Amino acid sequence: MDQTTIKAEVIELYQKLIHAWNDRNAEEMTELYTETGEQIGFDGSLLTGPNEISTHLGEIFAKHPTPPFTSKVKDVRLLGEESAILRAIAGMVPPGKTELDPELNAHQTLTAVKIDHQWKVELFQNTPAQYHGRPDLVEEMTEELKK
Repeated sequence: MDQTTIKAEVIELYQKLIHAWNDRNAEEMTELYTETGEQIGFDGSLLTGPNEISTHLGEIFAKHPTPPFTSKVKDVRLLGEESAILRAIAGMVPPGKTELDPELNAHQTLTAVKIDHQWKVELFQNTPAQYHGRPDLVEEMTEELKK
């Protein structure tokens, strides 16, 4: 399989993950992970395995009006034909607002592996992009997400 096709499949996996978040669907998100998959949340929470991920996300979606992600894939690096790292930037428009909130900007990293001919998430990390003391970088990222 050529690199372009592999990269497109990894991007599709990431987009499914983002779509499931935006739909506030914990089950759909969880199905995308491997049995040992991990998620590191915006607040640093580490979740391991489908059960823990599903339970945690289900509680979040039930108790909080989570804003949808607006995201942009920046890079996909293949580590072979069956593993890859995707890097993206993301922002969110809070409920009741119409613009991205720069305080919610994040870098997202997804490590994907192919198991039984299907791409799965081994690790998804959502890291705040606060750029302390560098407001120009916050503004630059926010503007890029608007495009």
